[in-house]
Amino acid sequence: MMTDTRAWTPAGREPPVTTPYPFSAVVGLDDLRLALLLTSVSPAVGGVLVRGEKGTAKSTVVRAVASLLPPVTVVRGCRFACDPAAPDPQCPDGPHPADTPATHRPATLVELPVGATEDRVVGTLDIQRALADGVKAYEPGLLAAAHRGVLYVDEVNLLPDHLVDLLLDAAAMGRAHVERDGVSVKHAARFLLVGTMNPEEGEPRPQLVDRFGLVVTVAAPRDARLRAEVVRRRLAYEADPAGFAARFAGDEREYAARIAAARAVLPSVRLPDAELDRIARVCLAYGVDGMRADIVVARCAVALAAWSGRDVVTADDVRDAARLALPHRRRTDPLDPPGTDEEKLDQALEDAERQAQEEAAEQDPAPDDSDDDDPSPGGGPAPDGGGPGPDSGGPGPDGGGPGPGSGTDGGGAAPDGGDAGTPPDAATPPTKASAPPAQAGQAFRPRALRITARGEGGHTGKRSPAYARRGRVIGSRKPVGKLAGAPHLPATLRAALHRTALAGPLARPTTPAAGEARAAGEARAAGEARAAGEARAAGEARAAGEARAAGEVRAVVMGVQARDLREAIHVGREANLVLFVVDASGSMAARKRMTLVKTAVLSLLRDAYQRRDRIGMITFRGADADVVLPPTSSHEVGVMRLAALRTGGRTPLAAGLRAAARTIATERRRDPRRRPLLIVVTDGRATSGPDPLLLVPALAGVATVVVDCESGPIRLGLARKLAGALQADVLPLDQLEAATGGSRPAAAAAAPADRAYRRAA
Repeated sequence: MMTDTRAWTPAGREPPVTTPYPFSAVVGLDDLRLALLLTSVSPAVGGVLVRGEKGTAKSTVVRAVASLLPPVTVVRGCRFACDPAAPDPQCPDGPHPADTPATHRPATLVELPVGATEDRVVGTLDIQRALADGVKAYEPGLLAAAHRGVLYVDEVNLLPDHLVDLLLDAAAMGRAHVERDGVSVKHAARFLLVGTMNPEEGEPRPQLVDRFGLVVTVAAPRDARLRAEVVRRRLAYEADPAGFAARFAGDEREYAARIAAARAVLPSVRLPDAELDRIARVCLAYGVDGMRADIVVARCAVALAAWSGRDVVTADDVRDAARLALPHRRRTDPLDPPGTDEEKLDQALEDAERQAQEEAAEQDPAPDDSDDDDPSPGGGPAPDGGGPGPDSGGPGPDGGGPGPGSGTDGGGAAPDGGDAGTPPDAATPPTKASAPPAQAGQAFRPRALRITARGEGGHTGKRSPAYARRGRVIGSRKPVGKLAGAPHLPATLRAALHRTALAGPLARPTTPAAGEARAAGEARAAGEARAAGEARAAGEARAAGEARAAGEVRAVVMGVQARDLREAIHVGREANLVLFVVDASGSMAARKRMTLVKTAVLSLLRDAYQRRDRIGMITFRGADADVVLPPTSSHEVGVMRLAALRTGGRTPLAAGLRAAARTIATERRRDPRRRPLLIVVTDGRATSGPDPLLLVPALAGVATVVVDCESGPIRLGLARKLAGALQADVLPLDQLEAATGGSRPAAAAAAPADRAYRRAA
């Protein structure tokens, strides 16, 4: 029976009931369309990550490409979509004989919900059937459903890290490994992995972005005519989906035929050594880490050649592949500003071209030849003077679209040359004639700041203790609904024994072994007691009792029922909302105190990133407070806000606490599972506004840490007084650093956070 992919649609989202929007009807987005087509030709490229603001047709384009994929032939009844011509020898539903009936079906598009569990992704053992019926049944997950199709992950930046790791490992190896709950299963899982994300909701880890083969940044068109055409086509589609799709049916068939033809010639495409050397030079000049970038660029260039109908990779293919596969690999530090470095990539391409020309000139035996008469292969612009792109200009069947990096609608960078995915407010504010902001020093490892009370199943992280689906086992409980995770076997057996004991001896489950052991023991004990006396009878009676007890225990184990199941209670760590309230008044500028404060906050930002927290930042100075960073997962944006932070004016401490109370209340309504941790960085002075102690009731129940910035020989202890009113921990600024084996040298080399801070500043 084939897997019903409709069962995997996100909760609350109905399966599509109308004709999908045609891929060829999408206006612009040339880089995105080309990237999806290349990965359709060669899934070994590694999938596509699409970054873009809301309302840029990311999901529409991804869903549309699935209809262009060639249909697949599968073994009838195989839940893992095995190919009859080459079935998976390790298929859990196998082995499949050569004469097994086959069936044809379209390539599937499986969507992964944000709230999916690990069981739903990789599959799991059916615990109820395993314990109650003695059947070792495996339930396939999303990876099995997506085999030989498309796996689409919307909001991939919001998925838990362990789920993203599972997806990317399966996409890289082409197989899914399930080792859990007493089941060991391996099955094929080759699919086109596509993820979409909105950078405003936070950036994923650079290590995870690097695992995607291609990354494309999209934005809405900046041309009024293109925007009007988008609206015109959308309205026509909504008015008559079938008629609108019929208008583009010819283009859709041409796309599908071209993908099939490119797949057929892909194994015969040759990558010359000269172009392989060019790939290595570009990656070295761009400064990427590891070898994954070189491999992805090579695979993408081969796919470009196959898509263009050529059997040899050219310099243009390498150049276009580099523009799709390299820009996102420049961000090696997690606190680097997001986006791409187009200038650096252009410089790397030029350097690689120049090196190729120099080596060609050194190997040229004719000293009188001019460089203009013998340029290096593919060097310089295209003969027609147009921008780079496969097949003279783009992914369309008619070759009419622009290639990578040359789109006018935001298919790559924004019209002003910046990153279209970067939030508009992430840019550094214009400088003033006043002194520049204080700079942060070298980041350090801060003390662990946690919420001491145990949370009730929040978001998985590494900060505060909470009940979780994994972690240290502290007990058991009766499951509500389906068993969550692995069962607590000792508690399950105890529940079964207790149930049979309450039922009485006559109702206890028995087995032939138990009955025979009991009868034989009793008969033997009676006969030998009469013959040998009470001593020998006592020993044999004990033996008979032990045999009887062992038989009954075995009988109880075989009689475990679903109502006896108990699930384990785990305690792990959760991620929190870390909200910084920073004093930016004039008093913080004295004695270079702001440099120390920025260093401390920078260190806490890095710590929050490593612990998977959301962060927010509020500053107060003058007459009011300012929420400079609403709660977000974009820690790199927090670094930029911190770099631009200026000081001056009076100290409205109460305004900062009031803004914190409002922000926390809003976030509690938005995400009640995430507990807040308030970090107030101040010396406790309040020279403007009402008494800050009047705001204490608004922050009741909020875990708070007050970082005391007061310094000098005379200290008023106002920060400590504030901490007492808030029932908060107080930590002097100079004691924020975690204890280490030795002191940190003042002139040590800059830490990665410092490099990221300097880039942001």
